[in-house]
Amino acid sequence: MNRRELLKMIALTTGTAMIGGKSLFAFSDAGQSNHPFSSRDVERLDELAETILPRTDTPGAKDAGVGEFMALFVSDCYTPAQKEVFYFGLSQLEARSRAAYERDFMALSSQQRLELISELDREAMAHAQLQGSRDQPAPAEAQSTETQAAQNQTAENQASQEQADSEQALPHYFTMMKQLTLFGFFTSEVGATEVLRYEAVPGRYDGCAPYNGEPAWAT
Repeated sequence: MNRRELLKMIALTTGTAMIGGKSLFAFSDAGQSNHPFSSRDVERLDELAETILPRTDTPGAKDAGVGEFMALFVSDCYTPAQKEVFYFGLSQLEARSRAAYERDFMALSSQQRLELISELDREAMAHAQLQGSRDQPAPAEAQSTETQAAQNQTAENQASQEQADSEQALPHYFTMMKQLTLFGFFTSEVGATEVLRYEAVPGRYDGCAPYNGEPAWAT
């Protein structure tokens, strides 16, 4: 699975295009370790990701170090507004956990974690669908005095509306977390070689392959 195919799958799974996509193909986590997340935050992200992609007979998200990947990607590829949503999501994860189970997320059982993130996933999908409906163009209307008056609104009101639209366009925090879990796992060495079918391209070099008279390859 190449990155473009993976991005299509993520968009279908989460209801929205990959967040931070403009930086996607230039991003590399090789050798990186600098980000503002604490070790506790990374551990929490690992456990969240493991709940989404648990270890079974194949490796899970923790085996791929998805928590660290998420921290690096958010730091390098998200806009300041998107980062704020993600940080808010981490605090909300704990708040929702305490509200539902009277304990921190890290102290929840596997079943309780699954119940919590399933609820967050439903909220995130509803949020994405609502945003999609807002993005649809309004039906054309006949010109009227009222329409002309609406089009002549002041610059101050236009700026205010643009700001409101910008805030509404921000994704749900769980959409970010789910997208990064999927992207981080399936682009990791563990995910690519032990879960997906993997074939090295162009493969190993063989300078002395036997020739048995086969036709040449077409170009």
